[in-house]
Amino acid sequence: MPEPAQPAILRPAELKTNDRGGGARTTPLVTRRCGSTSMINGITAFDPGAAIGLHMHNCEESVMVIEGEAIAEIDGVQHHLATSDTTWIPANVPHRFINASDRPMRIFWTYATVDATRTMIATGETRTIDAEHGHARD
Repeated sequence: MPEPAQPAILRPAELKTNDRGGGARTTPLVTRRCGSTSMINGITAFDPGAAIGLHMHNCEESVMVIEGEAIAEIDGVQHHLATSDTTWIPANVPHRFINASDRPMRIFWTYATVDATRTMIATGETRTIDAEHGHARD
């Protein structure tokens, strides 16, 4: 019988961060690495004016704005979000987040499976979220 997973305390300031380019950086939190078998989450920070490309996932995703203001473009519609506003996005719905302000913005995201993927709309390229986390750095 496998060992039961142990609880974890995750401190973002002590974890590695993945530079996603264009002024966006992601810090993975709950992942397979800490023992999760059914979900993953993390924080993405956006510099003023930063945006990530239009993409979709193979699972549900929820995103909460934890600092600043964001524009969530979901299925072609732009929604203005303030701190604490939260989205729920079904699988395979194109979306992206934009920081159109002159202040930093951060989001807390959760995927409904550890096997989450991201497919970029512009290129059709699909990668696992785990693969993205493999490029995290201090």
